[in-house]
Amino acid sequence: METIRYTPRGVCAREMEIDLDNGVIQAVRVVGGCNGNLQGISSLLVGMTREEAISRMEGIHCGAKPTSCPDQLAQALKQN
Repeated sequence: METIRYTPRGVCAREMEIDLDNGVIQAVRVVGGCNGNLQGISSLLVGMTREEAISRMEGIHCGAKPTSCPDQLAQALKQN
């Protein structure tokens, strides 16, 4: 089991933690941000491979911001 801890930049969320087992997401926890949306995103990511999650979330913007919580989750997954 691998756990990624990430401090996002440019979004409301303050901390992200992702558990992976052999490259498959097992759990996602986010502190701060839009609680309902992030719970939904976290639930959808469980069972997805790291690569699939990155390809689906990377580059998503939040309004006029150049990033978003999904994009920051992708950045977290890319770091390890």
